[in-house]
Amino acid sequence: MGVGLIFKIAAVGILVTILCQVLKHSGREEHSFIISLAGLILVLTWIVPYIYELFETIEALFSF
Repeated sequence: MGVGLIFKIAAVGILVTILCQVLKHSGREEHSFIISLAGLILVLTWIVPYIYELFETIEALFSF
């Protein structure tokens, strides 16, 4: 896992936070929820391959 991935996750977090605050103050809470959910799904799609690789490594470590 590289530093670039951490920076991308941080950038998405900052962007989602700003968009959610703007939408909440304009009275569009449902749009704010959809934006935060989309950000979560985007970050999860980036992280899932690393979690899969972690589980494969653990399985290979403990298999006899």
